[in-house]
Amino acid sequence: MKKVGVFLVERLVSVERMEQAVSLFGSFDENIKLIENEFRVNVLSRGSELKVCGDTENVDKAVRAINGLLLLINKGEQLNDQNVRYVIAMVNDGDEEKIKEITADCVCISAKGKPIKPKTLGQKKYIEAINDNTIVFGIGPAGTGKTYLAVALAVKAFRAKEVNRIILTRPAVEAGEKLGFLPGDLQQKVDPYLRPLYDALFDMLGPENFQKYQERGNIEVAPLAYMRGRTLDDSFIILDEAQNTTPEQMKMFLTRLGFNSKIIVTGDITQIDLPDGKKSGLVEVIKILKHVDDIKTIRFNEKDVVRHRLVQDIIKAYDRYEEAKRK
Repeated sequence: MKKVGVFLVERLVSVERMEQAVSLFGSFDENIKLIENEFRVNVLSRGSELKVCGDTENVDKAVRAINGLLLLINKGEQLNDQNVRYVIAMVNDGDEEKIKEITADCVCISAKGKPIKPKTLGQKKYIEAINDNTIVFGIGPAGTGKTYLAVALAVKAFRAKEVNRIILTRPAVEAGEKLGFLPGDLQQKVDPYLRPLYDALFDMLGPENFQKYQERGNIEVAPLAYMRGRTLDDSFIILDEAQNTTPEQMKMFLTRLGFNSKIIVTGDITQIDLPDGKKSGLVEVIKILKHVDDIKTIRFNEKDVVRHRLVQDIIKAYDRYEEAKRK
């Protein structure tokens, strides 16, 4: 731990129950160590109280972070590296009063009984936007849960009989000459590119239920080219990796919308794999449709990343590199 400032202060934080303290400290005190290292303080347990020692400003931040984590614990949240770091980031930004907004109702129960909930404010806004709008664009870096949460909401709507079908699609931009070298028929060739969508559905439904619904036609996972010429009624439709669509493909896809259907479009405009000189349909469409009612765009940033903490660091490093190149 780094050396604390010269002017030391102490603050006490009350903990109502021992199990709260156990959750707060985490396995091998890993949660408290994150707070100590971030704010350069010492945190000691004294019965039903925690004593936080360090310089005035850092102690104040550490106490706010601890209170925020206790709020999550009281709401039934399980602390882990991701949400502890997220609370620390909110305190550093002065947004800790929004911590209570992270806790939300369960979106969906996975096949293994795990509740799917938003883990960041960005994810919460995304879920609200999907519930309130017919078309939603979710744009942001890898690991922000754009596709996973969209699939969870699709399964929720399907289970509630709000829609009859779930349709998941993505462009197979790699489907040029490289695709021909893969074995099997066309479906088998494109399946590797659709694997992330299959994985999300397996998580929500389990492989057996997924196969059953797929055979009945209630679930369809297909490349974008399969959407042409169709009208999709009573469906929850998700277009993934949309940054790799052309403007023509994007227009074709959005105009498939039928009655009682919902479209979610996800993508990362910093990872466009289209050949040089081709415009991204996602970049273009969010400009074209930004003032159209019942269409919402949600932008995620590195703070919404819920994968390994290094993913956040990698995204920040690339952002700094791109900014330096522009300058």
